[in-house]
Amino acid sequence: MQTFLDILLIIILFSAFAFLHSILASIKIKNLIKEKFGKKIAFYRLAYNLISFITFGMFFYFSPKPHQIVYEIPSPYDLIIYGLQILSLFGILWVIHYTDWREFSGINQVKRYFQNNYQDELDEHYLLRTDGPYKIARHPIYLFSILFLALRPYMTLFYFTTLILIILYFYIGSYFEEKKLEILFGEEYKQYKSKVSRIFPIKWIAKKIL
Repeated sequence: MQTFLDILLIIILFSAFAFLHSILASIKIKNLIKEKFGKKIAFYRLAYNLISFITFGMFFYFSPKPHQIVYEIPSPYDLIIYGLQILSLFGILWVIHYTDWREFSGINQVKRYFQNNYQDELDEHYLLRTDGPYKIARHPIYLFSILFLALRPYMTLFYFTTLILIILYFYIGSYFEEKKLEILFGEEYKQYKSKVSRIFPIKWIAKKIL
């Protein structure tokens, strides 16, 4: 019974984090903030990332930590899993190489504000990426992050529950992200969607096999 209650509380706390994260990322909220604060919305992305970091930390701190073991891969086979996890970390770094991290973090927006070069925008400058890791998946950062988190030779119930919740959130969140990208890039993005899988590279693997 206690284990069930622990899992339920983990789900509730993560859902609260995910709900806040999604609401703050919505265009409606950004428009409201822009109406009230004008060009100072340039600070929004930086504040959003900080709030996301703090609220996820609160989720992790306040969540119960059921330590029941879901699985444990014995040595020396665990070294294979660690090796694959390192490869997934390189995948994350590969995606970062194709990402303007200053724009993603909000630093560029603040810089443009102080240079009086902030344009009529809500968040960040979006670019349609279809090269490099974006040939494998439309959201490669989610793909490699999932692999990095999942490739563990030792999995507790808390970690496993959190992993499932993160995967679900990535998948649901990507749906709304793509609605925004379809508005921004129109038919070009729709064509890209038809050729490349969302997160898990099913189409890419099928091409390699066939």
